Amino acid sequence: MPTFCAPDGTRLAHRETGTGAPLVCVPGGPADSAYLGDLGGLSAHRRLIVPDLRGTGRSAIPDDTSTYRCDRLVDDVEALRAHLGLPRIDLLAHSAGANVVTQYAARYPERVARLALITPGTRAVGIEISGETRRELARFRRDEPWFPEAYAALEAITQGRDGDWEAVAPFFHGRWDADARHHHARARPDNEEAVALFAAEGAFTPRTTRAALAAFTAPVLLLAGEFDLNSPPRSVAECAELFPNASLVVQPGAGHYPWLDDAGRFVETVSAFLDAVPASTGTARPGPPRTSGTRPSPRR
Repeated sequence: MPTFCAPDGTRLAHRETGTGAPLVCVPGGPADSAYLGDLGGLSAHRRLIVPDLRGTGRSAIPDDTSTYRCDRLVDDVEALRAHLGLPRIDLLAHSAGANVVTQYAARYPERVARLALITPGTRAVGIEISGETRRELARFRRDEPWFPEAYAALEAITQGRDGDWEAVAPFFHGRWDADARHHHARARPDNEEAVALFAAEGAFTPRTTRAALAAFTAPVLLLAGEFDLNSPPRSVAECAELFPNASLVVQPGAGHYPWLDDAGRFVETVSAFLDAVPASTGTARPGPPRTSGTRPSPRR
């Protein structure tokens, strides 16, 4: 597995799969990036360059654990870009990884060619998600056999009481089948300290980040899952409004991992965005955020 050196000397690992133009893919968690797999077959269209965030997967544990903080991870993304020798990068992030790359785009806008945010976390831009928002979205799945136990646990968690986090796992998948259960086990964070310090005090400066993103002119795709409790479509749509050149897509029937729920639709959406002709040629024009899907999203 290739490695590169972060600015503080920490040795970080990344893997590469697929062919074509490079796409740097930042995982969420912080968790071992293996849970991303090949993003449902996106590797058939792009060479995926997937880093393990510091202290996770095969990347080293830093001497200074304060560098687990989200804003400090921005430096690791920039170090990877420099290591690859790319003047600009197409950048994709999933979940909490979006908090890293939105800050990267705010700090290094000239280094980003295209930005894809997949079921993104929104803490870096100050978009909070209420417990009622999550419960309201969850109730659209009341006919699922696992719903009663999962919803009881969700109520407890969102109301500040003790709740079983494992019980709510079905809400994060469009289908709670054997494949989803296997993926859920792989996606668990492998470094609790990295998770605990990711959002430490000072990790986010929403006002500053939002102001910088208002001037970020590169094309941005924000993809939400119709039933995703972690990143509800309504919150993702609010995030899309922060960018001057953003497209919003709500994938029908999907949860937090849309490449699992409908790989074909996911790959088609993301690859079309990455391969779109730049607006400067006159064949494509930036516009307001748009939504797509075969049925209305309850959280759009």
